[in-house]
Formats: sequence, C-alpha cells, structure tokens
Amino acid sequence: MKRVDVAYVLLVDEQEENVLLVKNKGPEASYYTLPGGAVEKGETLEEAAIREVKEETGLDVQLGGIFTVSEAFFEERGHHTILFTFTGKIIGGEINISMPEEIEEVTWMNSQQAEQYIHLARGFEGLIESKTTVPYILREAGRHQS
Repeated sequence: MKRVDVAYVLLVDEQEENVLLVKNKGPEASYYTLPGGAVEKGETLEEAAIREVKEETGLDVQLGGIFTVSEAFFEERGHHTILFTFTGKIIGGEINISMPEEIEEVTWMNSQQAEQYIHLARGFEGLIESKTTVPYILREAGRHQS
C-alpha cells in the first residue's frame, strides 16, 4: 500500500454558522468535501493546504491549528491515507472554479449539515462548533531544500 498524505482546510463564515465545501466530480457521483488535496513531494502539509484551497476555490487562506487527523485505507486505489484538517481563515481572493473538470461547485453549508461530509466519527457531532485545535509545528531544522 502506498502512503498518501492529504491536507484539508475547515473555513467558517464570519457568523461562524456555515462551512465552505467543494463539490467534487466523482467516477459515479459527485460528492462534497472540505477544500484540500494530496501533499506533493517536498511540500509541507501547510503549503499543500494553502495551495489546494487556492486551486479549488480561488481563495487565499491563513491556517490556524490542526482540527482533526484521521486515516483511511482505500483498498481499490491501494492507498493508506492520512488526512490532516487545518482550521483557517480567508484573507483574500474570490470564489472562482479554476478546475471545472474536478470541481463543480463551491458552496457554504450549515455546519451541522457539513459535518456529514467531513467524515467525523460517531460521537464527534458538534466538533466544528467546539473550535478545538492543536498546534501545527513545522520543525525547520530537519528540512533540506532540494
């Protein structure tokens, strides 16, 4: 199995009632997720999260802490995936779908409804509203520029 890291960003509106989701085109059906995607070689989780949000939504974001870490086995793809979700805030840009072949919609959704799309385990209802995070720490000393 190939290890794949994915970085997502949880963005809430100013009233703290709605969550920004993207509707991805899937092989069988479209599905909602938080904006985000796979971390590329040589990229930090933070860099990947910021890049993916920009690519998928047109928005510039500043990241907060880690909201959730989860993992999944996607047998059909042969992937063991670790999913890191950051909190973030919008600092610029405007909603624009630059990849219509992948993303068909960018939408704000009520946080209770959004929870069903961000794969929280049973018993974690209300987690978005709790705003619990842990720090994300990049240890620069170990990073070599290629």
